[in-house]
Amino acid sequence: MVAKISVGKSLYGALAYNGEKINKEQGKLLATNKIYNDGTGTVDINRAVDDFKAYMPAHTRVEKPVMHISLNPHPDDVLTDTELQDIAREYLEKLGYGEQPYMIYKHEDIDRHHVHIVTVNVNENGRRLNQDYLYRRSDRIRKEIEEKYGLHPAERRNTWLDNPLRRVDVSAGDVKKQVGNVVKEVNRKYRFQTMGEYRALLSLYGITVEEARGNVHGREYNGLVYSVVDESGNKVGNPFKSSLYGKSVGYEAVQRKFTHSRQEIKDRKLAGITKRTVLAALEKTYHKEKFIAELKAKGIDTVFRYTEDGRIYGATFIDHRTGCVLNGSRMGKELSANALQEHFTLPYAGQPPMQLSVPVEDVEDTRKQSVSESEGHADGLGLLTPEGPAVDAEEEAFIRAMRRRKKKKRKGLGM
Repeated sequence: MVAKISVGKSLYGALAYNGEKINKEQGKLLATNKIYNDGTGTVDINRAVDDFKAYMPAHTRVEKPVMHISLNPHPDDVLTDTELQDIAREYLEKLGYGEQPYMIYKHEDIDRHHVHIVTVNVNENGRRLNQDYLYRRSDRIRKEIEEKYGLHPAERRNTWLDNPLRRVDVSAGDVKKQVGNVVKEVNRKYRFQTMGEYRALLSLYGITVEEARGNVHGREYNGLVYSVVDESGNKVGNPFKSSLYGKSVGYEAVQRKFTHSRQEIKDRKLAGITKRTVLAALEKTYHKEKFIAELKAKGIDTVFRYTEDGRIYGATFIDHRTGCVLNGSRMGKELSANALQEHFTLPYAGQPPMQLSVPVEDVEDTRKQSVSESEGHADGLGLLTPEGPAVDAEEEAFIRAMRRRKKKKRKGLGM
C-alpha cells in the first residue's frame, strides 16, 4: 500500500474534488467523523465545509490547515468497502487524527480503487496538531497495516510499474529468440490502437514491424514481419516472419488487439491519466530533452518522429504505468505534432512555460452552481488556491478549472 500526504489551504477545493466524484457515482462515501452524513451516498459539499469550519476557529496562524491523504493498495489487493474503511480509520487513529473531523472516500473512476481522506491539522483552539516526523510516522503505520491485513508491501519502486524488457542486443546472439520474447511480452502487456502506435512501442526495444501483403494461388494474404533496427532506425540482419512466433503476434491477432485496446482505453478512461501527466511536464519547460526526461521519470517514454529537416511530425507516448501507447493527437490538439513543434521552438526557450489547461471530464452546470453558492467560503478557506492540498494532477486541474470559472463570472458582472 502506498500512502501519500499533502498539506494545503484549500478546504473547499479538496472537499469539492472528492464530493463531485461521489455525486457523479465515480466513488463512495465510506465514513465520516463529526461531519454530517445523510446516508444517501451523496455529499453535500457546502454542508461539509460548514461542519469543518465549526471545529476550526475563524482565525488561526496555521497557514495550511488542510490535510488530504490518499491510501493506495496494490492492484492485487482486493478489499471490501468495510476493510477499506477500517484501514483508513486505523491509519488516522495511529497518526493522531482519530478525533479530528474527517471524511473518507473511495474512488472508483479508475480500475485501481483507492481511498482519499480529507481532514484538518488544527484543533478547536486553532493550534496545529503534532507534525513532527509526520511522513516517517505515516510510513511506520503503513507497514503495520500491511502486515495486519496481509497487503502487498510498498517498495521504494513500485514493482508493478517496472519494465523488465530490454532492447535487443545483436552482439548477445540468438536474435530470433530475443525478438520473439519482446514481441510476445508487449502484446500481452500493452494496449495500442494502430500500427503506428505498435511500431513506436517496439522501437523502444530496437524492433520494427511491417505489413506484408501478397497473393498466393489467387488467394490474398496479410502478414507481419519483424526486424531489428539500430539506434538510427536502420534495419540490422534478416527479418523474421510473425509465423515463427505463433498466431498471437500475427496480423489478425494484432488487428484484434487494436479493437480491444480501443474499447478498454475508452471504458477505463486510461488516456486521461497519461494526458494529465504529459501536460504537467509540458508546463514546466520549453526544452524538449528536459520534457522527455521528466516524463521518463514518471514512467512514460516519448517517441518523436522527425522530417528530414528535423521538424516533429509525430509524437507517441508509452505509459508504462497504465500499459497504454497513445499518439499525442489522440489526446488533444495541444499534444499534436504541430503544437509540440511550436512549443519546443527556440524563440520560446528563454520564457517561462505557459499555463496549459487540463480539461476535467464531464463538468456539469451543477458545478457552476456549487461554486456560486460557496463563494462565501472561498475568502477564508483559500477556495481556489492552486497550492492547496492536491494529491494528484487531476485535483490540481479541478481547482484551476474552478478558478478560471470564477474569474469569467466576475468579468461578466463587470467586476
